Amino acid sequence: MAETSPVRRRPSGELEASVLAALWAAEGPLSPAAVQSALGGRLARTTVTTILTRLHDKGAVSRSRVGRGFAYSPLQDSAGLTARRMRHELDKQPDRGPALARFVSQLTSEDAELLRNLLGGAGGGAPGGPQPGAGDAS
Repeated sequence: MAETSPVRRRPSGELEASVLAALWAAEGPLSPAAVQSALGGRLARTTVTTILTRLHDKGAVSRSRVGRGFAYSPLQDSAGLTARRMRHELDKQPDRGPALARFVSQLTSEDAELLRNLLGGAGGGAPGGPQPGAGDAS
């Protein structure tokens, strides 16, 4: 009996990352067909539409009605999306201390220094980002 080679699966999140990259590179909202074209046509339009719908459901993209379909725009840049994902994972932890301690213990010395500098900055927030307590009702 001849062995068949297993189907190569894409790494988790690869398709979403490709679609987001296409949206980030665009100068405005894109339809699923335009995203498909930007990706070189290597994905079916239905696959692109499914990915865009999932990204919309996750809050990573916005969509607006254009004709009978939608056009999609990213809600955040790459750094903002990474920060949102990190926050989402942290929010899953009932006790954040151990998760943060593990994260910090695995940082490179350069990243640890960068984090120290960011935390020591004015108000403890990231440059250009919201400051702690911003928007809190008093």
